[in-house]
Amino acid sequence: MSAPMSRPRIKVSRRPVRVGDDVVRVGGAVHKLAFDVADPDGWLWALVNLLDGSRTVAEVTTAVCTRFPHRPPSDVGAAIDGLRLTGHLVDADEPAPEDLTPRERERYSRSRELFLSIDTGWRTNSWAPQVTLKGSKAIVIGLGGVGSVIAAAFVASGIGHVHCVDHDVVALSDLNRQVLYTERDRWRPKDEAAVHRLRERNSDVLVTGDRRTVDGLDTITTIAKRFDLVALAADGPPEIRSWTNRACLALGIPWVWGGYHGPLMTVGAYRPGAGPCYDCAEAAERERKAAAPARTEWQPAIGEIPPHAANFATVTITGSFAAEAAVSLLIGPPRVPVNRIYQFNLVDRLERLVIGPETRHPRCSACQ
Repeated sequence: MSAPMSRPRIKVSRRPVRVGDDVVRVGGAVHKLAFDVADPDGWLWALVNLLDGSRTVAEVTTAVCTRFPHRPPSDVGAAIDGLRLTGHLVDADEPAPEDLTPRERERYSRSRELFLSIDTGWRTNSWAPQVTLKGSKAIVIGLGGVGSVIAAAFVASGIGHVHCVDHDVVALSDLNRQVLYTERDRWRPKDEAAVHRLRERNSDVLVTGDRRTVDGLDTITTIAKRFDLVALAADGPPEIRSWTNRACLALGIPWVWGGYHGPLMTVGAYRPGAGPCYDCAEAAERERKAAAPARTEWQPAIGEIPPHAANFATVTITGSFAAEAAVSLLIGPPRVPVNRIYQFNLVDRLERLVIGPETRHPRCSACQ
């Protein structure tokens, strides 16, 4: 038994349940976290009831082996180690992290509980994800509906430095969905209004802004090179996602993007070197369209820009999923597959689709 912990305790969110007389369900009630273990003689149920944080590993082992003498200490040690490695245990004696103040621990206490409940691995300190977030720097490009949600989530989550970039001003038609602004902000630069509101949300986070037009790869590379992650919420110009992809590939930093087409909400999450990049998916899509039957556009709409179809629900769902993916890229749990595009269809009550090539495209001009 090599678990680096003093007094193991099963996480409250993962508390076990005995099912009948011969099965122990470990992991709580959440799908993909819980699993059943056969326990015909009851020794496992006795073990988990001893893992309450009041005993050392040696004391737990002695108690189980005394009651079940046919069980060798190695079985007990293996079971405890298995629970530890799959994220079911914390150390009741873990010290308070020096990198977080008491005020920050109180502020982020609910975030810690969520990280504890979804983490599927062992951490020497349960505050480690929050410490990582505090030491991280993220940039949000585009402060419209999706960008507002992402920026607010980053600041509320405790990312240490959040930088906001936009070139536009607040319009009345923005206020049905862009959560950072009020009627008093009309005609005010979005970066200025966003920074003001975000600083009010969390004074422990450094929030900065930049009124800038993103007009090319060099611009994104310049503004992103000081950060650990890029969140792209701007929807133009059309090349902006490819620019961001190429900049992040060159810088070696992860990035996410979020957007929507009416009720179809889309989020992409990428880590350079972990699989196909955004431009791989674009190359595959161009080949698919080239092989498909020719399309004839409806003549009255040629050259017409469709009205912007969005409301509070579409931007909040998109931005929240994008922000969650970004936090996952920074700290780990949950380990959602990256280098993928996720789509959520509001028409079909949030049906989820995962799209994108499984491997790098052989003719991708960005990552090959």
